[in-house]
Amino acid sequence: MVTAISSEPKIQLPPLPFEPNALEPYISRETLEYHYGKHHRAYVNKLNDAIAGTPLENLSLEGIIKAETGAIFNNAAQVWNHNFYWNCLSPQSSAPAVKLLAAIDRVFGSLEKFQEQFKSAALRNFGSGWTWLVRKPDGRLAIENTDDADTPVRGNNTPLLTCDVWEHAYYIDYRNDRGGYMDNFWKIVNWSFVSRNFGS
Repeated sequence: MVTAISSEPKIQLPPLPFEPNALEPYISRETLEYHYGKHHRAYVNKLNDAIAGTPLENLSLEGIIKAETGAIFNNAAQVWNHNFYWNCLSPQSSAPAVKLLAAIDRVFGSLEKFQEQFKSAALRNFGSGWTWLVRKPDGRLAIENTDDADTPVRGNNTPLLTCDVWEHAYYIDYRNDRGGYMDNFWKIVNWSFVSRNFGS
């Protein structure tokens, strides 16, 4: 019996967890058509092309990120970061779970102060990159910036929330007003997802 060889790419572009127009007016369908439909898809395609026929095909996306550097790392990390980012967004309003909110209050003073500090970090994130809320191995929460495609996946911190501050994430809707993008980001944060990442 001959076993058919699958031609399906190893790394898949997951569907968005919401309709393309669901985040309007904060993030437009046009932005998603470019950001998800072109940029995110391109990272997936380039990664599959790079790992085809190599031992990397047998690794998970996280395994590729931890094993590689250079172009393969950049594409793998951008795929993972974007997969995570889309799940951080939702058209349905929510609030942090009790345990997460208590942890935010302990470290930052209040949810509002956390949001101010997160926005400040995002505005200081020079050039292209990501701003994260992470849980450190000792359980403390922290805000971190990563440059370009870098990701907490190759460190010891657990990512809870991220905001994409590459210009392709907001330029169609906000031009160069990253602050306006950040203000509206809070209106579509999927706190249920963030709370599950925290473990509450």
